[in-house]
Amino acid sequence: MNTAFAPGHCREYVESIQDVRLRDIARAEYFYFSGQAEEAAQLAELYLSHPELSLRLSACLIYAYANLTLGQIPRARQALAGVRGILTSADAHTPLQLRAAAASIVTAAAVLLHLPLPEDVGPLQEHIRFLPPGLRMFALYVQAHHTYLQGDYSKSIGIVETAFAMQTETYPIPSIYMHLVAVMDYMSLKQPEDAQAHLLTAWELARPDDLIEGFGEHHGLLGGMLEAVLKKDWPEDFKRIIAITYRFSAGWRKVHNPVTGDDVADNLTTTEFATAMLAARGWTNQEIADHMGISPNTVKQYISTTLQKLNIKQRKDLKQYMLR
Repeated sequence: MNTAFAPGHCREYVESIQDVRLRDIARAEYFYFSGQAEEAAQLAELYLSHPELSLRLSACLIYAYANLTLGQIPRARQALAGVRGILTSADAHTPLQLRAAAASIVTAAAVLLHLPLPEDVGPLQEHIRFLPPGLRMFALYVQAHHTYLQGDYSKSIGIVETAFAMQTETYPIPSIYMHLVAVMDYMSLKQPEDAQAHLLTAWELARPDDLIEGFGEHHGLLGGMLEAVLKKDWPEDFKRIIAITYRFSAGWRKVHNPVTGDDVADNLTTTEFATAMLAARGWTNQEIADHMGISPNTVKQYISTTLQKLNIKQRKDLKQYMLR
């Protein structure tokens, strides 16, 4: 995640790492971001108690999100608790960069799970400047995602644009995530052409190394953009992304819903969810149909089925069941 590499050369870079421990962590990261959660969890588990804090921190991050995808919620919680333990035990001898990384991971967990921010960690911007470039890029993605959740889409886009303007090298993994949050912003602003441009840029970075995990994680917030752009031209990749979506979102809801008291829908197909998300954002059936390349009658049927599944009668009530 903190490495600048040319797209298509991720595995080559990983295998070139001489330090066996660092190579293992890099392999675990590659497994995770390419949708291989089982392999990522198995490798990361070896370093959960490692005496070197940087290795333990990386392992906890990978292990937490891999197990979220695998539905092993207690293991995911345990790993995130391990990150918080590193942060709370930090003292004057703990490198600032390590403390900043731990704080960023704790904040990222709250933001990506749409949970309240931890008050004892402090604002993320206080830690970003101590991070190395790739991790700083990912932290800025987290900041942009949080700003999106607050409904300030233009400001979120500003964070994205500033981050890319300041980049001296391309860090593919955080850049993919940054482009995806831009898709979320532009879809919320009903600017699908700009959203598509960012999605395709993310896909160009991801496809050569099969870094598809982020697309599955963000599906529900992308407003049908995967169906509109990837499904036709890359149908097999689209199917694998949707499989990731079902797995990740199931684990996500097991953490999010009990903590927040929300009831984010869990019995919709991904197409129904994407259609309902757009409807909840005020898109008309015709606008949804034009965007997703289907007929207005098909959109109407998706919405009708969704209302039945959620046991609600009015379209305006969809919002309470959708991601925010």
